[in-house]
Amino acid sequence: MAEDEEKENGLSTALTIEQLTGAIQNSVDGRTMQESAARMMAEHVLNFFGYSERIIDNILEQEDRDVFYMLEDAGLLTTEREETTLYDGREWRIHYWLFRREKILDLIESQMERESQGDEEQSVYDDIPDGVWSSRMEMDS
Repeated sequence: MAEDEEKENGLSTALTIEQLTGAIQNSVDGRTMQESAARMMAEHVLNFFGYSERIIDNILEQEDRDVFYMLEDAGLLTTEREETTLYDGREWRIHYWLFRREKILDLIESQMERESQGDEEQSVYDDIPDGVWSSRMEMDS
């Protein structure tokens, strides 16, 4: 996705705390998560990423990695690996964590849609003219 498209869709090149917080709250595992807990998790994760698109797994402690696995299960993060051959012929694997930006964008958009629908929620009875009720009540008498 081009940078202009990302900005137009509300997702700048660097994720904000608000965007990631909303995505965490809207993820399958985050439905019951309080906003404050989701925000703390977003801040924690973004402290590792900063402005980068991916981070190397080696920098994570086990507790941090557990959070990353939870976000991977929710579809917000994914992993990739690189393999390279060292000068002595051994294979070396490097594991990375990446944001699934398209999934995060979808979750943010679904939150915005739900909020706008909540503002516009109408009853099925709103479209029925008031006269219908008085006519019906007269017929039942």
